[in-house]
Amino acid sequence: MKMTSIVALGGLGALSLVQAMQWAAAEGAGATLSEADKTAVFKAAGAVQRKGMWVMCADDPNTRGASIETVRDLNGDGRPEAVVTEGGTFCYGHAETGYQVLSRQADGTWRTMSGGSGIPEFLRTKGVGGWPDISVGGPGFCFPVERWNGKAYVLHRFEYEGKRCKPQR
Repeated sequence: MKMTSIVALGGLGALSLVQAMQWAAAEGAGATLSEADKTAVFKAAGAVQRKGMWVMCADDPNTRGASIETVRDLNGDGRPEAVVTEGGTFCYGHAETGYQVLSRQADGTWRTMSGGSGIPEFLRTKGVGGWPDISVGGPGFCFPVERWNGKAYVLHRFEYEGKRCKPQR
């Protein structure tokens, strides 16, 4: 199982192991994109090619490059979404990971839905249009959860291990 599958499974709450494994298998299903789609996803994520790899943080002198970690239909509209990640502290600080969540639109283009520093975890709770809430993990014990409001992912609450929390100031 990929790292993103394990991270994503953390937000599944009370699902049984069998349900969790089915969910993880569904995440990998359809995980193939054409080369043209991969290029379009990276470009939509703001990545550029450098030394034969896609890079979102072009200023990082030690980048390992960006990768498409997950491809699956997040909101049930029949079109895939893709999660592009890149590691390193140069641009992403203590979270050591940056991400972009992209959605294939009806016209075939890719749109950025959410992105930033941290590790995205898709939760069972949902916003407008069936879009899953996203917990943005990183160092610490109280993480922001973004919810789709029909136009953008916005801060909805903070939680840790499924329980609401207040971040330290």
